[in-house]
Amino acid sequence: MCKYAGVIVENESEQVDRIFTYEVPDKFKSSIKVGSKVKVPFGKGNRVIVAYVVELFDKLDKNIKNIKFIKYLNEGYPLLDNRDIELIKLMKRKYLCTYLDCIKCIVPSSVQKGMGAKMSKVISLKSPLEGKYVKEPYIIIYELVKEHNGSLSKSAISKKYNVSISSINTLIKHGFFVENEVVVNRFDQRIYKEYKEKVLNDDQRRVVDSIMNSNKTISLIHGITGSGKTEIYMHLVSIMMKKDMESIILVPEIALTPQMVERFKGRFGKDIAVFHSKLSDGERFDEWLRVKNNKVKLAVGARSAIFLPFSNLGLIVIDEEHEGSYKSESSPKYSAYEIAVMRSKIEGCKVILGSATPSIETYYNAKEGSINLLSIKNRVDGSYLPEVKIVDMREELLKNNRTIFSEELFKSIDNALNKKQQCILFLNRRGFSTFVSCRQCGYVFKCKNCDISLTYHNDSECLSCHYCGTKNIVPKSCPQCGSKYVKYFGIGTERVEKDVHKYFPKAKTIRMDFDTTRKKHSYEYMYESFKNHKADILIGTQMIAKGLDFPNVTLVGIIAADLSLNLPDFRASERTFQLITQVSGRAGRGKNKGKVVIQTYSPDSYSIKCAALNDYEGFYNREISIRKDMNYPPFLDMLCINMNSEYEDVLIKNIQKVGIYLKSFIESCDKIDMLGPCPCSISKIKNSFRWQIILKGQINLEYAKKIKNIVYELIKEDYNSIRVSMDINPINML
Repeated sequence: MCKYAGVIVENESEQVDRIFTYEVPDKFKSSIKVGSKVKVPFGKGNRVIVAYVVELFDKLDKNIKNIKFIKYLNEGYPLLDNRDIELIKLMKRKYLCTYLDCIKCIVPSSVQKGMGAKMSKVISLKSPLEGKYVKEPYIIIYELVKEHNGSLSKSAISKKYNVSISSINTLIKHGFFVENEVVVNRFDQRIYKEYKEKVLNDDQRRVVDSIMNSNKTISLIHGITGSGKTEIYMHLVSIMMKKDMESIILVPEIALTPQMVERFKGRFGKDIAVFHSKLSDGERFDEWLRVKNNKVKLAVGARSAIFLPFSNLGLIVIDEEHEGSYKSESSPKYSAYEIAVMRSKIEGCKVILGSATPSIETYYNAKEGSINLLSIKNRVDGSYLPEVKIVDMREELLKNNRTIFSEELFKSIDNALNKKQQCILFLNRRGFSTFVSCRQCGYVFKCKNCDISLTYHNDSECLSCHYCGTKNIVPKSCPQCGSKYVKYFGIGTERVEKDVHKYFPKAKTIRMDFDTTRKKHSYEYMYESFKNHKADILIGTQMIAKGLDFPNVTLVGIIAADLSLNLPDFRASERTFQLITQVSGRAGRGKNKGKVVIQTYSPDSYSIKCAALNDYEGFYNREISIRKDMNYPPFLDMLCINMNSEYEDVLIKNIQKVGIYLKSFIESCDKIDMLGPCPCSISKIKNSFRWQIILKGQINLEYAKKIKNIVYELIKEDYNSIRVSMDINPINML
């Protein structure tokens, strides 16, 4: 029994981001554990706040005076274990964040709030009616309860079968029924259609054997679209289950979760946890608790599922590992891949990365030998990659074609529809038009809260900001010059849908983008509808670009391939290549040959040419050469210091002070360059001004920590007015 506890208090301030020591009262000594949730008196006023126990010990440091006692102990199960504490310490060091930031990642908010299981009162049989005289109506309730024994409440019975609650109460009163409180499961208990195990082909078997026999814990499966990576994952999960070990399968988009859940539950049964942001707090709590209580051996989910508390983890799979959604944009700015590697070191599990278009950094590490590289160059079942055609949209303009469809794409859609085949139309921009401006003076309608143009949405007939959500009625005249020549420019998925209805009126469409998938089960409904051919054309943004497998899709049309090509980001070419390759891979996955039409104003771009040829190696060799010449990752690190405030003058004063000091600080190191201070590409979001400084060079974690301490010391006078965010090797440079 330990006398003292080291705790992390639930306080957001950087200034209290350390472990505090408290004495454990005698009444708690036998039950307190590492990971326990407690309440402690904190600060000069001894305000009682929540804390988490991360250490237990018997001897007190002589320098610690006036020690306080823990006031309350949550008697339930510990929220953290020793492996979690080790992970928290690694994360804090790696991501320059607070202990509390890390705890909030590992322990879902519903668990932190103390949410418990959902309880409901149900009616069960207590004694039989046989041999007793009761009126006929009571015999009919009785039979209903017998049929649904212990599964329905009074109100459910009354509503469903038109029975009065007073009759049910009468039978309870006379001892025939009893009302019990039971736990209501808030997770999906549906039985899915069986997804039978398939015999692996030679490529798949080679990959599975190599993963299981390799002394490297991390493997990259570089398999072309349709090469059967999911079946490999399933075989690996099966191997782990036979060893009584658990597995986590990560997918980058919630849109992919229904398909993965359908396949994995069809193969392994319903006892699989599903974990993503579209679940309610109660559902997330139930799924987390099932994992914590060793009720499941497998979890499928998005980024946050990487933290699920499995006790004997054997496998982590990160499907479509190149996706930016695996990187958190809020503190701690963790990468799911890096967390997987940390858990692998702590728990000894294998980490599998899968992609047809691996990130440049991952493939570089695989080429260098630190990751086990496994390539698959053929599709399963002998199917072929689709035919790909690049259409120069400049030539379409010369032919006076002003529509969003090139002649090639129009004919291809018409041909597919006539054959009762399905199409996917991809445009990585939602809305009807991307901006609205005055043709007379050039004024562009922008959000008053953000430095971004407003997007017109035809469905709601309003201008909307995609950053803060502000909506405005479309003005009839220009606020700057009074002109009535207000025009819509650019296109989004809404506009594509409207034009499809115009030119192909008989075609049924589904539009899948952020606007149409806000409701809880939208993804699943759309996936099932398109899979069952209730629609002919699926129109969408990047959420439809990867992973989805529809055998009847023979045509993919990429409306504007160069949208991501000219962004102010060194990864622009890589993202363009990945998006085109991934969405192209949705075509021709069944018996019929597929076709892809790529519409672009930059047909000579090497990223577009390589994507059309499905030439990853060619693209990688060109891109890695540019990265080396320009000193970008993976050849060095980048540390982005982002500062934002509602007070622009305070922000500029402080970031310039930081910039002057850092410039002097790094002069002694000729391997580090500094860019900025300067406004971010999007200089204002939600009424908060944004500036940044970027350091490029050989930046280790100790050096980054020194930089962090310098920044916070320099801004301490205005600390409450400025928010600081630091990110090592950011995925988003905007």
